[in-house]
Amino acid sequence: MRLAARLAASGRTHGRLISILAAVAVFVTLSLAPARSGAAGDTWPARLGAGGIGVARVSGNGQPFDGIATVGALFGESSGKLSSHFCTASVVDSPHGDLAITAAHCVTGTSRQMVFVPGYANGTEPYGVWQVTRVYTDAAWQSAQDPDDDVAFLQLSGAPGGAPVEAVTGAEHVATDAAAAAGGLVRVIGYPDTADQPVSCVNWTKLFSPTQLEFDCGGYTDGTSGGPFLANVPASSGQGTVIGVIGGYEQGGDLPQVSYSVAFGAAVAALYLTAKAAS
Repeated sequence: MRLAARLAASGRTHGRLISILAAVAVFVTLSLAPARSGAAGDTWPARLGAGGIGVARVSGNGQPFDGIATVGALFGESSGKLSSHFCTASVVDSPHGDLAITAAHCVTGTSRQMVFVPGYANGTEPYGVWQVTRVYTDAAWQSAQDPDDDVAFLQLSGAPGGAPVEAVTGAEHVATDAAAAAGGLVRVIGYPDTADQPVSCVNWTKLFSPTQLEFDCGGYTDGTSGGPFLANVPASSGQGTVIGVIGGYEQGGDLPQVSYSVAFGAAVAALYLTAKAAS
């Protein structure tokens, strides 16, 4: 349960919950103003073909780094001031360029205003601060918070000049072929809530259950929920394809060296279509 411990005093009810009021049907609209570590492991080079991660270091521990444009931290905001970051999200392709993906449990249970800071590192906001204006979760998650539906899409406000976030940061693709995702090499990025830098690790996924993926690498503590499982990441851009987000079983995992994700399938594909159509 990768909850952000510093938010417990502000009314968090369980797990890594921090979220938005429950909604009707497939999404909930918010009224917002516009714009720990595991054991060490061996490392070895993994070489993939064209379109792959390239020459990657498969490691037993997530390593702090300066971040990438498409992945960022979610913060609470009050009177224009950011509070602590509590979860991770990433920008994904959409017709209007205004969507990000995270875990549903990150955005369930509270009405506090949220913002997304892509590329956040060491107190800097290199690509601006983007307010979350709408959250899309599956009706099945809304009714029962089933771990198999622990995915959410976020609509983000435009920049003051009207540019959408995707025009500033670029975007990841989204793949919803659950069968193809198991056993693939992925890069997972997340923001531990006790650090001001994200961590990154490359390893193979495995099928934990018919509906859940597992990723083994230390360092994925509270705050990394919603962090993307990125496949086919070219070294030139760092942008790839999201095949999962930290969440699902045990809200992403009770141990920092073992993380889980919903195996993206038909339900996530339908939710993504809904978010793209309505954004």
